[in-house]
Amino acid sequence: MSDVEQGTGAAPSAVRELAQDPSSRKRFLKLMGGAGAAGAFAVFLAACGDDDEEESSGGGAQTEEANRPMSADLEIVQYALTLEHLETDFYNAVIDAGVIEDRALAKTATMIRDSEQAHVDALTATVKQLGGKPQKPETTFDSVLEGGEQMVLKTAADVENLGAAAYLGQAPRIQSKEVLAAALSIHSIEGRHAAALNTVVGRTIVPDGAFAKPASMEEVLPKVQPFLA
Repeated sequence: MSDVEQGTGAAPSAVRELAQDPSSRKRFLKLMGGAGAAGAFAVFLAACGDDDEEESSGGGAQTEEANRPMSADLEIVQYALTLEHLETDFYNAVIDAGVIEDRALAKTATMIRDSEQAHVDALTATVKQLGGKPQKPETTFDSVLEGGEQMVLKTAADVENLGAAAYLGQAPRIQSKEVLAAALSIHSIEGRHAAALNTVVGRTIVPDGAFAKPASMEEVLPKVQPFLA
């Protein structure tokens, strides 16, 4: 398990800082779009839970802390980029194969694909800003496509629910408020995708109840591994 997953960084996460500092929180909510973002952040904070990281006061540790946020956030953004590439490739494969015969559903698949591609573009730029080299995985969805429309729709719902949970799982560990703002906005869209697809496949739109459940890297990566060539 990485330092990102363990939360061993001594610097306080963006979630914790925002929860404890009203002035910082006000600036963050303005960045997110004003008063309407306050309720979303409150729900997000409740779903993430408390952040119990302890701050260090050692002089040497402070130098280490200055470098840790960027490397931790870079790992998280690369991870998110992998998931967004997977989602984009999935919808491209579905559209190209013409598996979905219903015109309305096919149009929805195209709309979701466009959102995922926008996420890829934004996260790719963020990786570069953090000094990293964007990574793109090789993907394969043959087994899903061969299962027909119902398997495709079920898989789409699974992937979107997993993606939303993955963003929530990393939120308490993000150090940069700008990266947190991006993760929060993408998490919201992934949740909407999931709700729409849950309805299509006959599931409840709120499978986790009032608060979404986060998923760690260890929980998410094995579930997407079958789609990685």
